[in-house]
Amino acid sequence: LQPDLVLCFSNLQADIAATLIKAGCQVHVFNQRSLDETLHMILTVGDLVGASNNAEKLVGTYQAQLTAARQQATAWSRKPKVYFEEWDEPHISCIRWVSELMAIAGGDDCFPELALEPMGKQRIICDGATIVQRASDIVLGSWCGKKFRPENVAARAGWQAMPAIRDGHIYEIKSVDILQPGPALFSEGLPQLQAIIQRWQQQQESV
Repeated sequence: LQPDLVLCFSNLQADIAATLIKAGCQVHVFNQRSLDETLHMILTVGDLVGASNNAEKLVGTYQAQLTAARQQATAWSRKPKVYFEEWDEPHISCIRWVSELMAIAGGDDCFPELALEPMGKQRIICDGATIVQRASDIVLGSWCGKKFRPENVAARAGWQAMPAIRDGHIYEIKSVDILQPGPALFSEGLPQLQAIIQRWQQQQESV
């Protein structure tokens, strides 16, 4: 294909990047794990392809969106506790940028200490009882490469004690919308998180 530039993401593509470099390709590898790093990545891509002005405008739009979401969340008296599951067997909780998006949308990550870990294997929760003990109000699933099954989650032993299961707040967000740290986080992932948390808020107000 003789590309002018190859863009890679994360340590998972380190071997691919090395092979391409040895083959004489121009390669840039990103390794963003947070929202700020994702926005910086967009600016860098703009610089690399000669579209700096467009990239700056896009980042400005996303920053305004984040500010508006934070402002909206201040109106709520209580933040729901949210358990986000990237994988089911074993249980893997969410990565940093997802945890940050949840906070901006008005939720509290049930496992904020794990969100700081960059690798999935470092965010494994071996005992499902630990998840139940966190008593999440909302369960979100985004199993990359596999269809999320809310009925299977609700049927897990002991999970019926969780407020999220009891009140029916189990939702899927497609991995392409929230597990790829790029523009989709802002255009697709954040609005879905806001809608889910708003639905929970409305239920609380009606009780």
